[in-house]
Order: sequence, then structure tokens, then C-alpha cells
Amino acid sequence: MNTPSFKEDHISQIPALQMLQNLGYTYLTPDEADRFRGGKTSNTILEDLLRKKLKEINSDKKISSTRSTYISDANIENGIRVLKELPMNEGYIAACETAYNLITLGKAFEQNIDGDKKSITLQYIDWKTIENNDFHVTEEFSTMRSTSKDHYRPDLVLFINGIPICIIECKRPDIKEPLKQAISQHLRNQQEDGIRSLYAYSQITLSLATQQASYATNATPEKFWAHWEEKFLTQSEEVNYKAELEEIKNTPLSTSQKEKLFSDRFKYVRNYFDALETEKIQPTEQDVYLYGLCRPKRLLDLIFNFIMFDNGEKKIARYQQFFAIKKTMQRIVQIEGGKRRGGVIWHTQGSGKSLTMVMLAQAIAMEPSIRNPKIVLVTDRTDLDNQITDTLRKCGKFVENASTGQRLVELLESKSDSIVTTIINKFVAAIKKITKPLESHDIFVLVDEGHRTQHGTFNVEMQKTLPNACFIAMTGTPLFKKDKSTAKQFGGIIDTYTVDQAVKDKAVVPLLYEGRLARQVVNESPLDTFFSMVSEPLTEYQKADFKKKFSRADQLNSAEQKIYAIAWNISLHFRDNWQGKTPFKGQLVCDKKVNAIRYKEFLDEIGIVTSEVLISSIDEREGEESAYEKSSEKENRFWKKMMDEHGTAKKYEKNLINRFKNQRDPEIIIVVDKLLTGFDESKNTVLYLTRNLQGHKLLQAIARVNRINEDKEFGYIIDYYGVIENLDDALEMYSTFKDFDADDLEGTLVNVIDEIKKLPQKHSELWDIF
Repeated sequence: MNTPSFKEDHISQIPALQMLQNLGYTYLTPDEADRFRGGKTSNTILEDLLRKKLKEINSDKKISSTRSTYISDANIENGIRVLKELPMNEGYIAACETAYNLITLGKAFEQNIDGDKKSITLQYIDWKTIENNDFHVTEEFSTMRSTSKDHYRPDLVLFINGIPICIIECKRPDIKEPLKQAISQHLRNQQEDGIRSLYAYSQITLSLATQQASYATNATPEKFWAHWEEKFLTQSEEVNYKAELEEIKNTPLSTSQKEKLFSDRFKYVRNYFDALETEKIQPTEQDVYLYGLCRPKRLLDLIFNFIMFDNGEKKIARYQQFFAIKKTMQRIVQIEGGKRRGGVIWHTQGSGKSLTMVMLAQAIAMEPSIRNPKIVLVTDRTDLDNQITDTLRKCGKFVENASTGQRLVELLESKSDSIVTTIINKFVAAIKKITKPLESHDIFVLVDEGHRTQHGTFNVEMQKTLPNACFIAMTGTPLFKKDKSTAKQFGGIIDTYTVDQAVKDKAVVPLLYEGRLARQVVNESPLDTFFSMVSEPLTEYQKADFKKKFSRADQLNSAEQKIYAIAWNISLHFRDNWQGKTPFKGQLVCDKKVNAIRYKEFLDEIGIVTSEVLISSIDEREGEESAYEKSSEKENRFWKKMMDEHGTAKKYEKNLINRFKNQRDPEIIIVVDKLLTGFDESKNTVLYLTRNLQGHKLLQAIARVNRINEDKEFGYIIDYYGVIENLDDALEMYSTFKDFDADDLEGTLVNVIDEIKKLPQKHSELWDIF
């Protein structure tokens, strides 16, 4: 049998079309697709198909318990017009959000019924009955660009009821970096001069190259394209899944399907693909993605329940989020002994726990077997409120932020369903105010892990007040052994996603550890060793001058000479690695507020990097400050200056975080306790540790720099204290857990020395290419 030349048509595109047809899609030739859009390549919706389906799925609209009506022809046309008129002038993502809301929520139109004007919602897709929708696929869907008469032609486009829902680029596997090329094509197509008129409707974008694949949604940078894999509860479930996929892969198309598929440009390879039907073929990676993401039931589920808009970005769930929510829902719909079983979702930091929480709240709110759910989301992220509110619009649920403990009590005690956001302090206060236990098993408490060790998510007081409530904790670090037996009473571990897995999936970047200085002990020996280490890049004259400036002995960990020396080293390190070459930033962790201010003063004096200090008010203790320790004059002056500049402590914190995230300066943000948990900024790349951290706090702190960003290969931990000893202790401590062995935290840190040792081999491999 002659094998055709390697073209994306043969090796990737045709098998994809075969698989999609076996999944229930009807193949349209390019000519057919053009006819359904009126022969206009500027039209991206197959209007004739859409018009027909809108009449069918909107033919029985209930207007009362006894009366039904249908959407008028005029409003069918209005519905098509509204869907076509996306607000591109407001920005691409705004247009995508408008399209998404129309597709998922429908559009209300006024209609005259028996002399009365009533508002009736037109639905574009029947989300409840999958079979009522039409699924089509076409190839080479030529679309006119926005700024010229030129055209781009995506390889495959999937339509639901004539609306382009999924766009796929197929590449042959033998070209250089096929996935990179496919993703680049998607991103090119979504530029302002591209074919946004098509992509604005798309909910999932796929890049396929036979044994490689990845997926994303609108305007997702290459670095954030995701890996998909199935997760199974049992071995038999996995066996059944693989058998079903293999059966679909080896089901031949019908004669009529083959006649249509191979009627035009694929005609000369039909014999090759006919011959393949006599062999048993194993599913490829692209088959796994098509089955996992595009089979009709899964596709509708992903679109409706697992896409959201977050601060001007459109996001789709990663596989670990999708399956964690599915596993959680499987257990909480069951009522045993008068209550629902909760538990802990342990997904390593940086893998999207906050989005998982919002999606889980939506899933609970929409579960038909839970009639009047009260959902309390306990978090310290106030910016989640808007995200939660917008996401849960689809459920028809009102979301309220409980600004006081008393208001939270009222909401919990009311008989109506509700979704409430609050912070941990107010939640704990509300629990104490409730005198009579609330015994409903439809109360769900979703708790962010950031404060688990402070207040105890699973404490006895909560059990007494909410005896039948379902508690679900989202954690980025494993439970301490002392917490674990208590957690089991609430269901134990629901799902895990380890550091190693997240790095493998490229959901986070690996962390490189470098110990710059061992922890110093105050003694009578001179500081020569210390200064020689931090002043290595200086000339002999500069070293002498440097040492002369700071020769006074003091308590070494608080001494100004040590702070200056570390500030100098940080300045050079940041300048040499990131300054001016990248948008990346750093975070400096100190032991006390007064030392944070000193670091800022010395960094300013050195004049190489810009920095700001973010600390608590002078009334609050941070880090290693004693409860009886009075604020220094330096702290008082600094705090007064910040309040004069920003007005309030809240504005001071908000303004500094905003500047760190969105402006060039500051390059380094200096903290004591703030921003060590829950702070999410992908440009944050290097963590300078100058204080002792332990346990959860240590693991949470180092994860501040593991978020993915374009051109960011690693996060860096530069240790000036000797914290690694404590990290070793933490890893050993966690490995004693029954459900967590040493492998669970494998890959948490990689020593930079280990990476340097790999360089000779990498150098050799590079020369082998030439």
C-alpha cells in the first residue's frame, strides 16, 4: 500500500474528521458550508441552519403553568441579528463575552401574546436536551479578514445549530514544533486584522498534531494552552473508557459518509484510508482530545459550566479542575445519615483553586436534586466577588457579599436559597452568634485554604452550629497530620493535584532554589566570610570601601550591615537577571516591619532597583515582632507618610499591589507577612527570603513565584537565611501522611546546582544537532 506524502490533510485532518463524524457530527463540504452562510465569506454563522434550529428549539415556550407559545418569526430574525452584531468596538474579549452570554443565557424579546406584551427568552442552544441540537463540522472554512479582502482558512470548524463553537488547527507531526505552529496560527487569526468575526463565537480552540495536542479558549497566550487527560475513580471506569474510545476509533464511516468526505480534494487518498479500516488502530493523542473535549455531551458541559471571564480574560477549566468538580458533585448529591459528605480538594498552589471554587459553587447552585442550597464562599479575595456574581448569573442566583457577621447570620437563618461571599473572620464571628443549630443538609461552606491553620476549617464549633452542613476546603498544601483525622470526619481528600503533576502539565513553572548565605549566628568572629560572599562582584577597592561603611558589629540578623550587604546583592542579582530585559518582578520577605523599611532605604541608596514596602499598620504585629514590642520611630514616620499619600490602609495596599502588577515600578515589593498567601501575579518571578518560615507558610510563600508567564521558565527562591533546612523538614513531615508520601511533594524545589550540572550534557546535545 502506497503511503501518501505527509500532509496535515492525511495524517491529522482526515482522521480528525473521521473521529468527529463517529462522535455525532455531520460533515459539511466547504461548498455546503458556504451555501448555508449565503455564499458570503464575511458571514461566519451558518444562518440557514441557525434559523431552522431556532424555530425548532423555541417552539414550546411556557408562559404560565398551563399556557405555552412559540418565538415569533420576527423575533427569530431579531435573535440572529443580535448574535451577529457583536460589540467589536468595545474590544475583542468584550465581544467574546457578549457572544458567550447570548449563547448560554439566550436573549429576551418582547412578544405580543393574545393582546398582552410578554418577555420571552430565545435560546440558541438547548442545554437540557442534547439531541435537540445539530452538530456539524466543516474544513478549510474560508473567512474574510477584518481589514482586507484576504482570507484565513482554519482547518476545521465545529458548529452547534450553525454557530461556530470550536476551531481546530491540524499539523503534521514531522514538522518542527507542530503544536507551536498551530497555536501561532490561532493567535495570528485572532489579531485585530485577522478573523475575530469567527473566533468571537468560538468557545474552545484546539491544536492537533496526531500524537500531540493542546487546547485553550479565546486569546489565550501560548504559555497558557492546556494539557487534557481523563481522570478515573476506579480501574474499571478507566478500562471501559479506553474500550469505548478504541471502538469509536475503529468504527468505519458509512459508505455515504466516505463518498462525501473523499469526493473532492481528498479523493486521491481514499484507497489508503479504506485499507486502514482492515487494521486495528490505537487511538492517538488527538483522538483523546477530540473525544475528551468535543463529544457533544462533554462539549456542552464544558461550555456552559467550565468557562468564565476573569479580569478581562476568558478562561476554560483545566482537566484537574473539571474532574475535581465532577468528583465533588458525585459525593455531595448523596445524603448519608442526614448530611452530605464534604472533604478537601488539594490542588497545588498556582493551579487555579479560586476558579475551581467559583465553578464548584455554580455546579452546586445548578444541581436539580439540591432544591434550596445555601452556598457560603469563604475567601480572602475580595476581587472574587464580581467574578462569582458574573459566573453565577447563568444559575439565576443572586450573590451577596456578607459585609458583616450579622448579615451572614440573617442569610444563613433565612429559608430561601442564597449564595454568599464572606471572609474568614466574619464567618467565624457569625458562627459564634448563631444560638440555635442550623440543621439543613443543604448548607455548603466552601473555604479557601489560606486561613486553614489559623482558624481551623474543621473545628468543633462549626460542627455544633452547622451539624449537617457540607464543608469543602480548597487547599494548595497538604494537611498537617494533626488536622487529618478531623478532616476525615468531613469526607477526607476528594481530589489531589501535586506539584510534580502541575509542573509536568505546565500549569506552573518549576522553582529553582539557590542558597546565597547560610543563617548567621552572632559570635565574636569577624564578618570577613560574610562580606566576601556578598561582595564577590566588586573590585578590591570597592570591597574595602563597602566593608569600611559597615564594620560595626550588632545582632547580626538585624544589623544594618547585613541588611545593606543583602540589599546590595539583591540589587546586582535582579539587575543582572531581569532588569530591562524582562517584565518580571521580585518579592523580598523580611522578619520585621522596621527591617522591611531598612531594606527599602538601602535599596534606594544603592539606586539600582526600585522597590516599595507593603506592611500592616503600626498597631498590628507581623513576622517575628513581639506582641509587646513598640513600633519604632522609623515605622511611625513611614506609616504616617503612607497614610498621607494613600488615605487609608486599604487604599495603600490596593494601590501598591496595582502598581506592582500593572506598572514598571516597583520592581521589587518588600513584605513581612502580606502577600505570602493568595497573591497571584504571574510576573512575580523571584522570591528573596531573609527570614525564617515554616510549614504551610513556607510552602505557600515559595509558590508566589510559580505562576506561568510568557518567557518565564522558572520561579526562583534566593535564600539568605538558610530556610531550606526548614523546607527539608516540611517535606519529611508531610511524607508521613497515609495519603501523602514523599512523592506528593517531589519537584517542589530544584536546587540551581542540579540544573548547572546538566549544562555539559545540554551543550553536548546542542552540538549533536550540527
